[in-house]
Amino acid sequence: MEQSANKNILIFDSGVGGLSVYQEIKALLPQLSYTYIFDNQAYPYGELEQATLIQRVDAMVSSFVDSHHIDLVVIACNTASTIVLPTLRAKLSIPVVGVVPAIKPASSLASKAVGLIATPATVTREYTQDLIRDFSNNKSVEMIGSTRLVDMAEEKLRGQAISLQELAAILDPLQSKVDVAVLGCTHFPLIKEEIQRVLGEEVLLVDSGNAIARRVKELLGINAEGSKRGAHQIYCSAPPWQESALNTTLIQLGFSPVQCRPLQGV
Repeated sequence: MEQSANKNILIFDSGVGGLSVYQEIKALLPQLSYTYIFDNQAYPYGELEQATLIQRVDAMVSSFVDSHHIDLVVIACNTASTIVLPTLRAKLSIPVVGVVPAIKPASSLASKAVGLIATPATVTREYTQDLIRDFSNNKSVEMIGSTRLVDMAEEKLRGQAISLQELAAILDPLQSKVDVAVLGCTHFPLIKEEIQRVLGEEVLLVDSGNAIARRVKELLGINAEGSKRGAHQIYCSAPPWQESALNTTLIQLGFSPVQCRPLQGV
């Protein structure tokens, strides 16, 4: 068990949305060590050229895998997962876990229709259309692509209040049309409470966080037991905005203050 307790998980995202995935994994496996890196210099990833995205993610993840003795990588970003996983899996000898919108489980739970709340890049990407075609079970899927919701989640982590009026305007296309909504960006579980208040308790919200946590546990082959570790490490590629406010939340989540590690040569 001591060897299991020393396992180190690397979680990667373009921003702090992947912290929602971290919280799910840590709740299941509190005895592990966690390293979180986010490429805020190139945020948001949905606007990057594919080759640039692959180059940046590969460079950052590979560097940290080598220097921090990582046992498993989680790409906690829908956009990066659909593009960079083949490259990372071909290069790394450790497991690499990605995320996709939870269309399949949502469709099995819906009796009326499914709402997909995601980023514009995820909504328009071919893999999303493939998920809907393959797993929607003939249920109608109403989609919203919003970058503003991502910014709201980033703001909330820095202690700023969410405007329910603004949120309601963004989510209005789903009102009274769906009974299950997929949080199709890892940022969105961070504002799940606010989204639930706007859509109403009768709408079930679904995300991939718990499934990712269970997959990590399965791949590592360890028990969901053990005491909590000390402070975990978090790194960014550029100085984050409102860094002191962000650090307040990060410390509450179990991290040391964020450290900046600019990406070299990319």
